[in-house]
Order: sequence, then C-alpha cells, then structure tokens
Amino acid sequence: MGEGGPGHVGSVSEPVPIAHGGDLDAARTLFPDAPTPWIDLSTGINPVPYPCPPLEASAFHRLPSSADLAALNAAAARAYGVADPRGIAAAPGTQILIETLPRLWPRARVAVVGPTYAEHAAAWGRAGHSVVAVSTLDAEADVVVVVNPNNPDGRTWDGATLRTHADRLAARGGLLVVDEAFADLETVDSLGPHLRPGLVVLRSFGKTYGLAGIRLGFALAEPTLAGRLAEALGPWAVSGPALAIGRAALADAEWRRAASVARGADAGRLDRMIARAGGRVVGGTRLFRTADFPNGPELFARLGAAGIYVRRFAAAPARLRFGLPADRTEWCRLSRVLR
Repeated sequence: MGEGGPGHVGSVSEPVPIAHGGDLDAARTLFPDAPTPWIDLSTGINPVPYPCPPLEASAFHRLPSSADLAALNAAAARAYGVADPRGIAAAPGTQILIETLPRLWPRARVAVVGPTYAEHAAAWGRAGHSVVAVSTLDAEADVVVVVNPNNPDGRTWDGATLRTHADRLAARGGLLVVDEAFADLETVDSLGPHLRPGLVVLRSFGKTYGLAGIRLGFALAEPTLAGRLAEALGPWAVSGPALAIGRAALADAEWRRAASVARGADAGRLDRMIARAGGRVVGGTRLFRTADFPNGPELFARLGAAGIYVRRFAAAPARLRFGLPADRTEWCRLSRVLR
C-alpha cells in the first residue's frame, strides 16, 4: 500500500505520527520559495493515468445498484485471476480495508514484515492487537502481514512460499495478509488465483491506473471472509463513478500490459539518472525507485528548493525514494537538479 519507511524489529504498538507521500502542503512549508508547479515524486502512483471513459450523468446523481457492483467485482475477478467473484470485496480505497480487517479479527499477535507501509502496523495496533515488526515471514504470530512487492525496497516473495505460510497459519486459525498494491505492473506471483482459508490479498487500483483520487481498492479472500468485509463496509461503499471507471480499466488488459512496458523503461531511465548523481539503487518497482546517496539530506533539500518533492526516511537519512516524472518537462527538470 501507500508510502513505506524503514522501521525496526520489535514492538510497534505505540502510536507514532505517520508521514505519507503526496503531501504537497508539507513540501510548501519546507520550501516556501520553491518554483511552481511542483513535481510530486513522493508517491508511487502511475504518472500516466488510464484514460477515463465518458460517464453517464446518472453515475453522479443516483445510488449505485447491486448490478453495478456485481459488474465491477466480475471485472476485478477476471483481472486478478479470482475464480469466484464472491471472493471480491470492493472498497473506497485499500486503506479502508487495512483499517477494517483488524476490527473483524479476534485479538491476536500480529507480525508485520518490514520495513514497509506503516499503516498496516498502525491499523492492527489501533484495533487492540499486539503488533511486532519482523524481518522475515517466520514469525511466532497469529497474523502475518507482508507487502509483495514491498514498499519501499521492492523486495518480493515467491508464491509457493507465501501459500505455504498461509496454509500453516490457517491450520491454527491464523491469517496471512498479502498487500499486492504494486503487483499489477510487476512479474510477482500474485495469490489472487490461489485464495484459500487463512489468506487475504489486497489490491490497489489508484496506483496502477494513476487514478488515486477515484478511491478504489479490493480485498481478495475466500467468499465468507470477503462477504464479512463487504458487510462491514456497508451499502454503497464504492461511488457510481468509481464503479464505472474501475470496471472499464480492469477489463483493459492491453492497457495494463503496455503500461508495464512503458513504466519499466521509465524506471530504467530513472536508475541511470540516479547513478549519474552518485546514488545507489537499493530496490523499487516499475512505479518507484529507492536509492541511497552519500549526501541524501543535502540532495533532498536541493530537490525541494527546485520544486521537486521526493520521499525521505527519518530512520535512513541517506535514502530517498523517487516516483516517476510524468512528461518531458518533468524529466528535464529532474535531470538538471540531479546533474
């Protein structure tokens, strides 16, 4: 999911403020004299959005119907390889699912494989669970949360390993939560086609399709648990426009394939620019690159002063994460500063 940051292995139950990417208000406060328009490279959102189809006016002024939701779920099932659309729970953004799932689960020991997206640990902690950060899947816990590919380092796990862990947890009444927010454009082994008891897969819509403002996300699970999640979200959880746009985009496999190739080329271009600036790429996906610099804080400040906002990490000052520029103008501005 969203923005990740280096953490530690141990208890994470204490509440701490979570910094997120995309906060241009914070950027303007830090760099009040920066030129505009800002280039926001602090998120991992596709900078080339899906072309939204024309929408009927009724999508805005009537309540979504059950048929609209069923059509979206069917499109999501096909896109994610889920055999039964009843295994899909659509939500107004995956963040809501991250918040909802811990409230449905009995009090448990939760291990979050990190460093990763901080909202996972925070949500389980807010719901009263005992939460620890761990570095591997082999944790003595009732619930294990893993992001695949991971944010911010791009680390991945193979499907067979994750399925084995899901089965082990299910055998003792536990749960494996796999956040596949950045999986759409990657070659990772999605668990969507392998749903079973003891497994929940989260999929983001806005990152892949560059439409974060639509607020759409999905939980994939065996039908009973998917139904509980949908019931907890309540009726009309997804807006009419989001249902229509999501249905069209998810059905467009050719756009997804082309986006994967194009963003892969962009990521390679960004890697070369980072290397020329003295950085060492330590990971990432086709939508973001994470690198260590000998002058990380200085470079963050120089970029900010030039109106370019990237993601920094308090626990690793040398580390910066770059999203992809959207067009030639943005690429040129970034190149000038990195040179």
